[in-house]
Amino acid sequence: MASESASLPRSAAGSYNPWLIAVIVSIATFMEVLDTTIANVALRHIAGGLGASLDQSTYITTSYLVSNAIVLPISGWLANVIGRKRFYMICVALFTVSSVACGFSTSLTMMIVFRVLQGLGGGGLAPVEQSIFADTFPQEKRAMAFALYGFTVVTAPAIGPMLGGWITDNFSWHWVFLINLPVGMLSLVLTGMFVSDSKLVKQERKALLDKGLRIDYIGFFLIAVGFGCLQIVLDKFERDDGFDSTFICTLSAISAISLILLVIRELTTEQPIVNLRLFKSSAFAISCTVMFAFGFIINSTTQILPQFTQELLGYDATNAGLTLGLGGLMTLFVMPVAGIVTGRFVQPKWLVMMALVGTGLALLHASGIDAVVGFSDVSLSRLYQVIWLPFLFIPLSTVQFVGVPPKENNNASALINMMRNLGGSFGVSIVTTELAWREQFHHARLAEHITPYNGFANSFGTIASALEAQASVMSYLDVFVLLGAVSLVLAPICFFLPKMPKGAQSNAH
Repeated sequence: MASESASLPRSAAGSYNPWLIAVIVSIATFMEVLDTTIANVALRHIAGGLGASLDQSTYITTSYLVSNAIVLPISGWLANVIGRKRFYMICVALFTVSSVACGFSTSLTMMIVFRVLQGLGGGGLAPVEQSIFADTFPQEKRAMAFALYGFTVVTAPAIGPMLGGWITDNFSWHWVFLINLPVGMLSLVLTGMFVSDSKLVKQERKALLDKGLRIDYIGFFLIAVGFGCLQIVLDKFERDDGFDSTFICTLSAISAISLILLVIRELTTEQPIVNLRLFKSSAFAISCTVMFAFGFIINSTTQILPQFTQELLGYDATNAGLTLGLGGLMTLFVMPVAGIVTGRFVQPKWLVMMALVGTGLALLHASGIDAVVGFSDVSLSRLYQVIWLPFLFIPLSTVQFVGVPPKENNNASALINMMRNLGGSFGVSIVTTELAWREQFHHARLAEHITPYNGFANSFGTIASALEAQASVMSYLDVFVLLGAVSLVLAPICFFLPKMPKGAQSNAH
């Protein structure tokens, strides 16, 4: 296998076994994806430790997401210019050092500054890993490779709240960040020793620089403004009263104008910082659409399920995180199965369609839970939702590069990861807003039945409390229906994904 990988002109394995390289580059990516959720359950403790209000503590999450959103779309360009291995190691180092600095922060301002730097470092990890996988494994073995990548993307967000809750309950919030130090150091040492840029990759970088590198400053500015403002809008939408807020409306307008100008700019400039022409490939365009939905669903459910158990079932942070544990554990076993059957036994497009339908039905099934549901029922509900995700993520990862020139793998990986992150941000924002709106709606409808004539008013305090709890439960069920509908409606689009030849190289490689 090592010699087979070495024959691939863009392989990052050199003379080493490609599976060794795959494990090494997955270490830091797992750490980064884990970090997107691990800190969320510790926000109350972090706020208390820094002398900040709970509302102010949300900037700890927002600052990371904004910087992450800005660097993601340009990470492919940066990898091409700086060199893929060098850029990856810079990202790991920046993420690790910033994590340690976050752990030792003594003020909210200090924390936010280092969270911005942490987001900049973390944004480049997943796209580079994905492009390394695409270049290091031949087409017929790429599905199994992406099973490992899928483990980091699917399982890490599920483990994050569980691990974060356990650390917060048993140690202190500082360790949520400090645990990244040994992992980051290990990643740097192993990457430096074993990962390499192939001769062809180095030649392409040299040719790019010799041609006279013209940095697309306008494109970078539009990305920073457009995606930065968009991420702030999505994160603050519900808390700032949506479009009733002048702040939200202003940032939404700035974001929309910037992103429209960005599209025009990147399609007309000779050296774009983001190669939007890749969307001419129907396989890539559809993959990005489905990946957006993947992020939308997985991030939304990962947030609202622990939230549901803490607010309505009285779970602590550890047990709330554990409700995701069974599903996360099961995906660990299902990932290799999905990697084996993808392409070899079943066409990727049928697996993706099956996964969307299965996820949709599982989410509709979750809309039948209530406020007296037990821990095992919540855990099984999560299991039914995520057991399908390996059959979505792995086939999609193998088919998304069809029609994309190999030298554009860095840019393609950056865009597809950007779509996944954007989907997650949109999902959390929409779900949070929907929860608030639907709770108000159900509260109003239920309150209509309480009158001085039906005897309920005599125990108004008890009834009001029960009514509020029931309205909250019903709002969560409505959200599960919404997410299930999104998954089911999107499933037919997979019919237009290309058919992959069994055991053959794709045209793009």
